This record gives sequence, structure tokens and C-alpha cells, in this order.
Amino acid sequence: MLKQYKMARADLLIKRVSAVNKGDNRLYKSVVECIIAEERKKNHQILADQLQNRIDRFNNVVKKDDYRHYINGNKSAQNGLDSFLLNVRPTKSLSDLVLDETTIKLVCDFIQEHHRRDVLKAYNLEPRRALLAIGAPGTGKTSLAEAIAYELTIPFYVVRYDGIIGSYLGETVARLKKLFEFIKTQEGVLFFDEFDSIGKERDDEHEAGEIKRVVSSLLFQIDNLPCYVIGIGATNHPELLDRAVWRRFQLRLQLNLPNTEMISRFIEKFESRADTKFGYAPNTLALKLKGLSFAEIEEFCLDVQRKYILGLPKAKMKQIVQRCLGDLAGSLQTTHGR
Repeated sequence: MLKQYKMARADLLIKRVSAVNKGDNRLYKSVVECIIAEERKKNHQILADQLQNRIDRFNNVVKKDDYRHYINGNKSAQNGLDSFLLNVRPTKSLSDLVLDETTIKLVCDFIQEHHRRDVLKAYNLEPRRALLAIGAPGTGKTSLAEAIAYELTIPFYVVRYDGIIGSYLGETVARLKKLFEFIKTQEGVLFFDEFDSIGKERDDEHEAGEIKRVVSSLLFQIDNLPCYVIGIGATNHPELLDRAVWRRFQLRLQLNLPNTEMISRFIEKFESRADTKFGYAPNTLALKLKGLSFAEIEEFCLDVQRKYILGLPKAKMKQIVQRCLGDLAGSLQTTHGR
């Protein structure tokens, strides 16, 4: 591993010198960004900041503080970056999730590629770096993205559309560029929830020219992500996505509503974490909760837990579960009756 690391470092230095000799500014910039990300991963913040300072002066576009960011979260990005990018500490592991066997295998393979990135690099290959999670609300798309960041022990960045999308011509494109310039200096997962809101079909006659420019810019930025940055998009409206967007995501996962077996496993995991029992076999409750999303099932479990704790010392778990099932049925009936 040490030998491979030295070879990789030597390769970066050779590329950097070659870029300078050729006057290739783009290659020079990408190589230095790669070195910065490596130094931040090793917690060499002073060296990384010094390199970033030189890149910022080279770009002559933004102030150096825009890209200065500590992975531990001790210091956030300045000058507006924190208004459209959140650094969330990942706490959910892959084992915390309930996925079908096919999805688990695909995700584990994806994670393995990034764990063994150096091996692939030795054969002139790179890990897949773009993943699209498709599914109805509450099926675990955000949790999956967080778990990937957790398993790789890298930061989890969530894009805030309220800060990204501007009202003036060219503003959104400029902010996207600023976001990606920053993320290229970090090793992490960049997560776009509701990706369809920004990656819309460009041939849609109802969309103005501005969204078409945004999508074109977004596709360009995704294409130029370094291998140490993982881009994950989530959508529950895949039909709205631009056709070119699909080609950018090397791995596409369909997350469906859980079946009864998956609901049963989810309840077992919840009971284990909460150190409590619901008084019913998990598969019995699973039959009553069939058709719900993971988010709705989790809210049901939390509701049971809250009522039980507040009812102590006289609380009776089975009665509370029955009451919560009744409340849930009434809530669903009201929702579906609208």
C-alpha cells in the first residue's frame, strides 16, 4: 500500500510539472485539487490551505476563505458557500438500513471500489463516482447516501436548493460552479435530493432557456468530478430528468416500498436500538403496516415509543401499539380521502 501511495504521489507530481510545461491550466488545477484533497484526508490542514491559497490566486476568482473547510466541521465555508451546501455528519451505517439483496450487493460493490481506489488506479481504472437513487418519498434515498459516506468515513455534503437557485440570469450557474470548485478540493459525498428540480429535461417546451443552461452546466460539472468525490442524486420523478442526466450516473438504484419481510426487519432493528419490545411479533405488525414507506413506519415506531415513555410507570405496550395503529389508520384514511 505504501509503495502504491508513493507511486500515486509521484504520478501527481509528474502530471503537475507536465501541465505547467504545456501551459495546460485545467490539468494543473485538477492535479493540485487532487493533492489538496489528499492532504485534507490526512488532516494536513495547513499544507492544504497553503495549496488552496495558491490555487485561489491562480484562479483569481474567489477569496481563499471560500474553499477553506475543515472536515471535522470546526469551520464552515465562508462568503456564501454555507448558504447552499450543508456538511452533515453521517451517523447511519449500511447495517442500519433495510435493503433488498440485489441493492445491498450493488451498493457494497460500489463502496468496495472506493475503498480499493488505489488498486483500480494501478490498472488505469477509476471507481464509479455517480449514483442515482430512484424511489417514492420515504423509501430511504437520503439514508442510503448518508450510509455510503459513513462506510467510507468521508464527509456528507447536502445541496440546499434554496441557496443554489437564483432569480437572476446566470446566478444559478455561477453558484453551481462555485459549489463544484469547492467540492473538488474535498473527499466526500455530494448529495442532491430531489435531483429532478435541477436536472430537468431540456427539451421541455415549458422550461425557459435558463434551466437549460443550468442543466448543461450541471452535466459538465458532474463529468469533471474527480474520483474521490461521489455524486449522488435522489428523485421520485425520474421521468422529469434530462435524458443526458441518466448517462452521467453509472449506478442507478430503484428503491421500492418495503415488503412485509423488510418491514419486519426494520421493526426488529428499531426495537434493538430502542432497547424495547412492542409486545407483538414483528411479522404481525409488518402485515398491519404493509404499504407504508420506511419514513412512515419509523414515525409509527417513534410514536409508540413516545407514548410508552410518557405513560410510565403504568404504560401497557400492547394497548399503546393498538392505539397507535388506530391513529395511523385514521390518519391514512383522512389523507387518502382528500
